[in-house]
Amino acid sequence: MRFDVLTLFPEIFQGYLGQSLLQRAIAAGVVEVQLHDIRDWSVGRHRQVDDRPFGGGPGMVLMVGPVVECVEAVQARGDAPGRLVMLTPQGRRLDQPAVERLAGHPRLLLLCGRYEGFDERIRILLQPEEISLGDFVLNGGEVAAMAVIDAVIRLVPGVLGDEDSAAGDSFSGECRCLEFAQYTRPREYRGREVPEVLLNGNHEEIARWREASSRQRTAARRPDLLQP
Repeated sequence: MRFDVLTLFPEIFQGYLGQSLLQRAIAAGVVEVQLHDIRDWSVGRHRQVDDRPFGGGPGMVLMVGPVVECVEAVQARGDAPGRLVMLTPQGRRLDQPAVERLAGHPRLLLLCGRYEGFDERIRILLQPEEISLGDFVLNGGEVAAMAVIDAVIRLVPGVLGDEDSAAGDSFSGECRCLEFAQYTRPREYRGREVPEVLLNGNHEEIARWREASSRQRTAARRPDLLQP
């Protein structure tokens, strides 16, 4: 699985790429992450990539030329074009079905916004899939790109030590319910004990308990997930 991250601030990703599951997946050759500085496609000695909006207003807008030319150049660097994803608060909210769909692409290009957003012609010319983390605004798309990478790589074979881990995650499976309650050692802590069913070794009973726990938790916290 290859990710190409198009950003004005590639240095933000350096620490992130060297940690945890992602670092191990990269070292194993299961995941590849390439960083591309949009400023490399700017014009002029000042490497300008943004300008004032026509019609007036606060802030600056990402210019069409550097972004479009950056995307086109990066697309040409792979064996085949990747799925272009624009990280923007105007996009569709990211959820697990969207993550599963994105994981079906062997290559994703993640385009990170900044400032007051993108010149509208970027959307018109490139026709990206637009994705948002939720109904709030970040300083830029870099954190959103990290969230997409983190969610998608869990579904890439060879990344997780146990492939069943992702299948049991919240929002996964047919139910799309929240994950059931989990326990580990010690068996008792401050008067709170682990449910006995989890200790008896009966896998069928454990499975039924976990399904009931999942549905109860979902009904209490996210009843919208149980609606048909």
